[in-house]
Amino acid sequence: MLLGGLITFGMRFSLIYLFGRFDIPETIRKALHYVPPAVLSAIIFPELFLREGALNLTLDNHRLLAGILAVLVAWFSKNILITIIAGMIALFLLQFFL
Repeated sequence: MLLGGLITFGMRFSLIYLFGRFDIPETIRKALHYVPPAVLSAIIFPELFLREGALNLTLDNHRLLAGILAVLVAWFSKNILITIIAGMIALFLLQFFL
């Protein structure tokens, strides 16, 4: 486990180190700005919209309802921690009571 952690750290640190040493074009810098939201969307959207391998946009999809609530909380609060907590609580309550 320690070796795996060191390898992961080494790979990430080397990229950070090299990124600071080379002159990166502004176009690439702007493109890299959109990588985290794209990756997060690719992870989250299938969990919200797909149930048992099929598209589920019904009110029985608790994850979708909790996700919608989390989006609204994010919009108004602009706080990531509050958004995550609100989404988790909403999902728990929906699964528990419905």
